[in-house]
Amino acid sequence: MNKLFSIVLFSMCVGVCYKANAQRSNACGFIIPPKSLRVNFKSVYEAADIVKNMTDTVGWKENFRIKEQSGINNAYATMLNQVRYIVYDNEFLENLDAYAATKWASISVMAHEIGHHYFNHVIKNQGSTVPSEIEADKFSGYVMQRLGATLPQAQAAMQKLGTAQATNTHPAKADRLNAITIGWEKAKKDKGDITVNTTSGVKPPTNPTPPAGGGEVKPPTGSGVKPPVNDPNTDPSIALYINSPKEETVMLSDDGKTFTPAKIPAGEPFVFVFELYNYGFLKLPYFNGFRTFKLMHGKDYTIIWNRRTKNYTVVEIAN
Repeated sequence: MNKLFSIVLFSMCVGVCYKANAQRSNACGFIIPPKSLRVNFKSVYEAADIVKNMTDTVGWKENFRIKEQSGINNAYATMLNQVRYIVYDNEFLENLDAYAATKWASISVMAHEIGHHYFNHVIKNQGSTVPSEIEADKFSGYVMQRLGATLPQAQAAMQKLGTAQATNTHPAKADRLNAITIGWEKAKKDKGDITVNTTSGVKPPTNPTPPAGGGEVKPPTGSGVKPPVNDPNTDPSIALYINSPKEETVMLSDDGKTFTPAKIPAGEPFVFVFELYNYGFLKLPYFNGFRTFKLMHGKDYTIIWNRRTKNYTVVEIAN
C-alpha cells in the first residue's frame, strides 16, 4: 500500500467507497466484484468525459479532479492537500460492469462520488456517514435517470455490491436501493420521463426509439431506422453508407472483441447506436486479414472501395 492511498483511507472513505470477494469488501463497505473472465478487454472507461456529462445534467460545474489509481478495488471522493478528488480503479469499474452485465454500473458509482462533492460531504471532515451516503445515493439515482438509465440499470451496482447489513458508516443495501429510487423518480418527475436504454455517458435525444434487450447489448442489426431527434447535437446515432451497387455486410462491435454482422443496403444508410460506450468498432477486409476502424457517436461515415489498394477505407462525412 503506497503512501498516497494510506492517507486517503485515513482521511476519507466518503464516497461510494465501493470494498471486496469471497465475499471481501472494500474500505467503503462494498463487495468487490470478481475479475472479469473476458480476455483482452479494452480499457475504454472515459472517466473525464462521463463525469463532465453527469455534471452537465444537473447544471453544475465540477469542483474536483479525477485520478485513476490501479489496484485499489475502489472508487471514492476525498480531499488531498486541500484539493477535491474522485479516485477510481479502472479495472475495478470494468470488473463491476462485467459482474453486473451493464456499463451503467460503473457510471452509477461515479455519479455517487460526484454526489459527495456536490453536497460538500468531503469538506466536513466526518468521513462516511449514513446520512451522507443516502444523500449521495439519491444524487446518483437522479443523475442516472437524466442520463437515460432505467431504474434497474441505476440500481445495478448497488444490487451487486451492496451489503445486507448497515454499519456505523454505511446504510444497508435495501435503504440504499430505496434512496436511488427516490432520486430516480424525482428526476423523472422534474423533467418528464426521458428514460431510454441508450449509450452510457451520452445524453439521450428526446423521445428516441429504445433498442431491445438489456445487459451486454450488441449493435442492432434490424432495419436501422433512425430515432427521431430534436437536437442534432445530442443525437448519439451513427449512419453507415457504403459505396456499392448492392447490399453489403460489415462487422460491428461495442468492445472491439465480439463482432456482429450488419447489412448495409445499397444507396441507403444503416443507422444504429453502440450500446456500451459512445463509440465502437467496424471491421472490414484488408489485404490478408481485417482492418478495424473506430466509429464515434454523432458521426456519419462512408465505406469506400479503393481501386488502387484493393481495400476498403472509411471516411467521416463532414457535418
